[in-house]
Amino acid sequence: MNPHTEEANVRLLYKTWIEAWNNQNAKGMSDLVLEDGDIVGFDGSQMKGSKEVHSVIGEIFAAHPTGLYVSIIQEVKILSSDVAILRAVVGMVPRGGVDINPAVNAIQSLVCKRVDEVWKIALLQNTPAAFHGRPELAVQLTNDLRLALNSSK
Repeated sequence: MNPHTEEANVRLLYKTWIEAWNNQNAKGMSDLVLEDGDIVGFDGSQMKGSKEVHSVIGEIFAAHPTGLYVSIIQEVKILSSDVAILRAVVGMVPRGGVDINPAVNAIQSLVCKRVDEVWKIALLQNTPAAFHGRPELAVQLTNDLRLALNSSK
């Protein structure tokens, strides 16, 4: 196992997840989740398994013009040859918009498992970045996400 290669593969898994969301591709997202994987949404909603992810996310995409994620990976930890953790921060730009909406900034934690040489999502936790009582952290996160947004253009 080459830790640098595995870290790159975990980063690619996450990047592919974000791109699938931004392209409103529910099938692409569900293909990245283990059959018994768990997703916890921004609002606390929970999805169990790739089939439920496909169904629920597909309904969301059909009903709403979802915002576009801007992400910054903060850390990848390879825990074993088959388990890794990724931590990231995300913001959203409303479709047709040009700036981050700070009200929906979030922290994402991803537990990944390698099955048959392919990394998949075992758990994705999406937590609002409220920073209660620490408004300077919320402002800093929004500024960091704006920099990431502007550097991707």
